[in-house]
Amino acid sequence: MHTLSEENYLKCIYRLWQDKGQKITPTAIAESLGNNPASVVDMIRKLTDKQLIAYDKKKGVELTVQGQKDATLIVRRHRLWEVFLLEKLGYHWDEIHDIAEELEHIKDASLADRLDKFLGFPEYDPHGDPIPKANGKMAKRFSTTLADVKTGGSCRVVAVKDTTSQFLQYLQKLDINIGTKIQLIEKIPFDSSLVISINGNEHKTVSQKFGESLLIDNS
Repeated sequence: MHTLSEENYLKCIYRLWQDKGQKITPTAIAESLGNNPASVVDMIRKLTDKQLIAYDKKKGVELTVQGQKDATLIVRRHRLWEVFLLEKLGYHWDEIHDIAEELEHIKDASLADRLDKFLGFPEYDPHGDPIPKANGKMAKRFSTTLADVKTGGSCRVVAVKDTTSQFLQYLQKLDINIGTKIQLIEKIPFDSSLVISINGNEHKTVSQKFGESLLIDNS
């Protein structure tokens, strides 16, 4: 049995591993969680003692087989709860993350599987992140951002990298959702801002940071 704090650390390490696929340092964990570096070092020691992670200064933090299994289950519960909150309770996609953060820690062994079946076995959560199956497998993860698209290219929004309420509300204001079609009209050399057309409508200018926060599929 893990504490709520331990589960949050496991999930954080899992996300950093998936997002970057490179060395995970205590500093990176501290920045991601907004925690004091000293408390991160203490937690690394605890998780190492529980054989959930392995830590080496050269290799960084790595999940053990058991640690990855436990972290995957936490992520699975979180993303399933997000689907439930949006589809069944009518929450908006900028509201569901914080609520799911609390619900993901419910320990009932069969809850995730029952929730998965009730929801029709969804492959992605409302933010476009793949939902791990009971066996740990998951659908394709997308990594290409809007900022990577060539001028004149068209694409479809498949996920968001930034799940803060501020960014999601901004997307709603622009009428951008998962599945929205976007064409990159121009890249401004001065500040790398992007001129885009949303669903074939009038042009909008967005920042480079905006473009880097949207994951797209242009296949």
